[in-house]
Amino acid sequence: MQKFDVVVVGSGPGGYVAAIKCAQLGLNTAIIEKEALGGVCLNVGCIPSKAMITAAHWLDKMENDFPQMGFEVSKPKVDFKKLLSWKQSVCERMSTGVSQLLKGNKVTIFKGEGQFQNANQIKVISSDKQEVLEAKYFILAMGSRPIQIPGFEFDEKNIVSSTGALAWDQAPKRLVTIGGGYIGLEISSYLKKFGTEVTVVEAQASLLAGVVDPECAQVVSKRLNKKGVQVLFNAKAKGQKKIGNEYEVTIEINGKDQTIKTDKILVTVGRRPNGDQAHLKNLGVQVDERGFVKVDAQRRTNLRHVFAIGDLCGQPMLAHKASHEGVMVAEIIGGKNRAYDVKTVPAVVFTDPEIASAGVTETEAIAKGYKNLKIAKF
Repeated sequence: MQKFDVVVVGSGPGGYVAAIKCAQLGLNTAIIEKEALGGVCLNVGCIPSKAMITAAHWLDKMENDFPQMGFEVSKPKVDFKKLLSWKQSVCERMSTGVSQLLKGNKVTIFKGEGQFQNANQIKVISSDKQEVLEAKYFILAMGSRPIQIPGFEFDEKNIVSSTGALAWDQAPKRLVTIGGGYIGLEISSYLKKFGTEVTVVEAQASLLAGVVDPECAQVVSKRLNKKGVQVLFNAKAKGQKKIGNEYEVTIEINGKDQTIKTDKILVTVGRRPNGDQAHLKNLGVQVDERGFVKVDAQRRTNLRHVFAIGDLCGQPMLAHKASHEGVMVAEIIGGKNRAYDVKTVPAVVFTDPEIASAGVTETEAIAKGYKNLKIAKF
């Protein structure tokens, strides 16, 4: 058994930042990761999607903007497998960078799945061995995973979450995206630029509902329409069946069923926190019915020596929010009196055009009782 001051479970933008800060404060720190260092964000989420969005942006400029500037450009040829390799190299460089930062700050890295044995011990299970770690404090940073819906279970090849979509070695000819949130629209937008025929199925009456200001969402909606992306509003995906090499997706609009033929199906209806992992019941930590770990303003759980950060402890599920919490919790363990009391968490949706936001929307402000709002537009 190895003993530490702090053990961090999960190495995403919350976990690895927390571990580094703990080590910098002189705490003997370990971190456990069952997959790649950097977590979902650096390996199968934020970073690879932004790499693909960047590539699609330059392709779009070559095809549409450069000729207007007077540059004669022959139609670009996309080697999608090479593009995928480049995207993966970006992820690997960042994951390697996280490893170097952890080692440089003398954080002990354990590769494997963490399973709590009791309130002070966690077992790390890897393919070739098992080790038990004991710690005075634990920081839970296990993140989240894509939500599946009945009838559209992921095989990550044809019916995919964002993880599978980011691993395709060629752009599909046809794609049905279920969910008009930021993840679905980001992936749909860049695939359209690579030539994919895209249909978005959205259950609400607008895109990015509850995420951004409706007027900003309308700008994105108009651009999608101009680019040829079909968006079906107030539409519910009911099921799918495979016919030969294609899929037939059944959707309901205004009480009537219709079908769409497609080659691939992308499901992006949200993410679920991983509160059901790591044997948290053995630890005794309270987890609500949705999978979120219950925390106070210091991100302490019902056990004072156990903290939870990032996607695991509630909205917004954003990388920089997790990093902020990671630094805060490390300083609390180090003896500082801190609390999570932010005025606002800024956010960006990497659609075309991009949307940046901070604070409440007009609708939210009115709902909270604010009057005499000042609104400027240009």
